[in-house]
Amino acid sequence: MVDLDGRQFMFGWFKKSAPKAVTLEWTEYKGYRVAAEPVAESGQYRVGGRIEKGEGEALLSHTFVRADLIPTLDEAKSFSLKKAQMMIDQLGDRVFDS
Repeated sequence: MVDLDGRQFMFGWFKKSAPKAVTLEWTEYKGYRVAAEPVAESGQYRVGGRIEKGEGEALLSHTFVRADLIPTLDEAKSFSLKKAQMMIDQLGDRVFDS
C-alpha cells in the first residue's frame, strides 16, 4: 500500500511518476542560441522558450512564456522558435534586460 496525503492506495495507482528530463534542441540565430520549451496546458501547448548568448560566466539567458496556445507539440515548438527569433530581431541584447 502507498500512503498519499494520509490516504492509502493499493498498487500505487495514484502515484505520480517523476517528471522526465527535458533535452532542449538548440538552434543558432544571429549569434544567439534559441530553444523551444512549450508548456503543456489543458491538452494544448503554451508557446515558450529560451534565448542565450555567451558562455560560462558571460552567459546571458532569457526564458519566455507567451499567452498563445497551440494544439500540437510540433507546431508549438515551431511557433516558439519563431517568437524567439522575432524577439531577437526586435530587441537584440535588450532581451536580457528584463
